[in-house]
Amino acid sequence: MSTINRKTRFYLLSFLRHDFNASITVFFVALPLCLGVSLASGAPVYSGLVAGIIGGIIISLISNSSLSVSGPAAGLTAICASAITDLGAIEIFFLSVSIAGLLQTILGIFKLGGFTHFIPSAVIKGMLAAIGIILISKQVPILIGYNKPDFWRNELFNIFTFNHGFKNINDLYNSISPGPMLVALAVMAISTIWQRMVSKKFRFLPPAFIIVVAGSLLAYFLQKWAPSLALHTDQYVSVPLQLQNEIKLPDPNFLFSQAGIWKYAVIICFVASLETLLSIEAIDKLDSYNRVTSQNRELVAQGIGNFLSGLAGGLPITAVIVRSSANNEAGARTKLSAFTHGIWLLIAVLVAAPVINLIPYSVLAVILIRTGYSLAKPSMFKAVYKQGREQFLPFLITVLAILITDLLIGVIIGVVYSIYFLIKHTYRAGYSLHEKTEGNMKHYTIDLALNVSFLNKKRFIELLDKIPPYSVIDINGSKSVYIDHDILDIFNNFKTKAHHKHIQLNLIAIPETETIVMH
Repeated sequence: MSTINRKTRFYLLSFLRHDFNASITVFFVALPLCLGVSLASGAPVYSGLVAGIIGGIIISLISNSSLSVSGPAAGLTAICASAITDLGAIEIFFLSVSIAGLLQTILGIFKLGGFTHFIPSAVIKGMLAAIGIILISKQVPILIGYNKPDFWRNELFNIFTFNHGFKNINDLYNSISPGPMLVALAVMAISTIWQRMVSKKFRFLPPAFIIVVAGSLLAYFLQKWAPSLALHTDQYVSVPLQLQNEIKLPDPNFLFSQAGIWKYAVIICFVASLETLLSIEAIDKLDSYNRVTSQNRELVAQGIGNFLSGLAGGLPITAVIVRSSANNEAGARTKLSAFTHGIWLLIAVLVAAPVINLIPYSVLAVILIRTGYSLAKPSMFKAVYKQGREQFLPFLITVLAILITDLLIGVIIGVVYSIYFLIKHTYRAGYSLHEKTEGNMKHYTIDLALNVSFLNKKRFIELLDKIPPYSVIDINGSKSVYIDHDILDIFNNFKTKAHHKHIQLNLIAIPETETIVMH
């Protein structure tokens, strides 16, 4: 009983001293991101808010991570936008989100949370960079005030192909409005000045909050004193005043009628799990108490959260490094901070919708561009390039493959290309050869590598065939942990050939093997 009381006292004191303030900071970071991710995903605004609330309240209760904060992730926007378009109805998409949650839960229950360790880091970096590029590109039409749907698939593509080109150029020109551009440029400047000159003095105010407040005030002033630059009503966030009446629940009747539901469920499960596990790994390194999050329990927590989010009409949820880092920097100590930030989101949706609706979409676009840039910084491309072609080529191939195809196919292509590199280097690294001449006789020493696989067969056969008569060969396997049976067969078969060519063959620490003759 005393142990429970001590634990309760610890959480209470931690909440009052640290987590309460941190939860407010995370709320100001999460609110614009929830709205912005909904915008970039082509989903209703409420979907991002629902995901943020469930990520804060439900997932934090199940997860054992003390600092991570979950919610709708910018890294999934491209997938969500594509899924909503391809599936044809938002309700069907929500069904994919719920199924993805069930798949995540199964992964966690069967303790498969370590699958990320089998994906090369170059491919992961390439995936994140491609997501960043897609995220930035999707904000361009919003920055210029072009608010018609399917911008990149129709209007811009038709301009480049000159399919009814002049009509679409004229349509694009007429749809551009200077108000959103002015607001976006102003908040970009304010954000830069804030981070360089002011942020250190007011660390408790996150940049995203400053951007939202500044952009909303500027839009208000334009509407009041410069009507010609005023934003249109459809260029503002629109959170329904009665949110519960707007939520569209998934329709289970489509479960087995569309294969696309399962395809996107698998993609969402894979990417959401990958982003979550990478995020908790990163945030655990920032934890001053050195607490370690259980990967499998986190997958179960995220799976339950995504299942409920899909049922409630929400976007996919992941642990988000941006919010988690803000949580840590704000001084959070326990998961009560993440839980309380979810409560603040719920209260904001219920009582502050009119205030949220004063936020221009172009302001959210600026926040998303900042997020996209952090994923696809030129410095990251440069850093991976400096690591050598073995890292840079799989990275670049993954980026291009994702941009040309889609995320899942792009990652598969990146992994396959990385495996090609692995096979190529394994093929080359089977042995080291040392050659010297003693009198008129050639002396060869072949030191086998730590692991010698069947991939090295061709190189060994070619090497041994080139050994001239009247030579001495020492094949040394003393440093090898594993020598494939195919390689042992090659050495065994070479004994007869060496005898006929008057070659002295010395096998050092090479196991004897029986050759199986095929009749």
